[in-house]
Formats: sequence, C-alpha cells, structure tokens
Amino acid sequence: MATLLHIDSSVLPGEASSSRSVAAAFRKVWEEQHPRGTVIHRDLAADPVPHITGVAWSAGYVAAAERTPEQSAAFAVREILMEELEQADAVLIGAPMHNFSIPSTLKAWLDNVLLLGRTAGENPSAQGTPVIVVASRGGSYAPGTPREGFEYVRNYLEAVLGRTLGLDLDFIVPELTMAPRNPAMSELVPLYEASRRRAFEDAAAKAKELARRLAA
Repeated sequence: MATLLHIDSSVLPGEASSSRSVAAAFRKVWEEQHPRGTVIHRDLAADPVPHITGVAWSAGYVAAAERTPEQSAAFAVREILMEELEQADAVLIGAPMHNFSIPSTLKAWLDNVLLLGRTAGENPSAQGTPVIVVASRGGSYAPGTPREGFEYVRNYLEAVLGRTLGLDLDFIVPELTMAPRNPAMSELVPLYEASRRRAFEDAAAKAKELARRLAA
C-alpha cells in the first residue's frame, strides 16, 4: 500500500499553525483514500534532525567500508532520512515562511537528504515522487504584490525539491495568515479567509487526485 512521508516544520502547534492545519486536512483525506497505507510523520519542530556537519557531509562521499566510526555514526542519520524519502510514494511538507525563508529545521532536513550521486545529480533516487508543499505565509508575496521580490520560499523549494531532487512538485499557499491578529491588516481579513478556504479545498482535492494517480 502507499506510503506518505509527512513533514511538519512550523514552530506553532496544531490549529495555531496554518501549514500544520492544511497539511493535516490533506493527510486526513489521504488516509481515507489509503486506509491500509502507511504515514511516516516527522515533526521537525518537536524532534529536529541534526544540522549537517562537516563529518556528516564528507561521509556521503566516502565508501562505507572506508568511513571512520565518527563518519559512520553521522551518516547513519542521513541514511534513515534518505531512505524515508526514497521509499515514499508521496511527500507532504508544511513549509511556513519564517523571516522570508523556510524554517531552519526544514533546511536541516534538506541538507541531510540531498546527496549528489544519490538523491541529487543525473538520476535522483526519488525522481518523480509527487510532493505537496503547504507554503503558508503571514502576508502575500504573489506576483504583482509589493513584496513579490521577497518570495524566497517557493523559489528556493522549486530549485531544491524540483530541479535538484527531481520531485514532482506542487504547492498549496495559504496567505495573509497574520491578518486576523494584526490590526494594521484588518482590511485584508476577507482575503485571508478566502485564501484559507481555498487552501483547505486544494488540500482535499489534491489528496484525492494523488490517490487516483497512484492507484492507476
């Protein structure tokens, strides 16, 4: 049966986080479509993976039999994370915008799973795996908005997940999530509410569509 790798990275818990809430809605529909499937859930805020070190990085380019004990221990963590990605039939990532970029915990996960000659390079080992990214943000960085030039989350993830790891990338973008809490954004609350509705609708629709694709 299908395996979903679900990664959360928001520092906010539960419904306080838009990325977690929308990802949870996607997962709920996914599990309804795959009642006997498997979900691997990594909460990078509650249980962060180690930021990559020189030892962990260099170990990826040394044959297993030639690694030092320190390299072997460091690479064992990377091996688990890469295998989870490689064995997943689909990937779901909650990627809220933190200070115009992704959370450092998510960057650490990416640094661990990206290995040239295996997950990256000419024939990436997880190439073609569908990945849904819930890229929530407090404002709007859409084309034509004043802060369009500050959109580093989608641009970065398109480069890393899409072009480098070769994943089949799709986004759900709940925006203006600060509007209900910031009086200066009060006039944007209707736009926030519309964006939130679309995000949950997209989550359900994309989960069903992906289930159909994998069942075909």
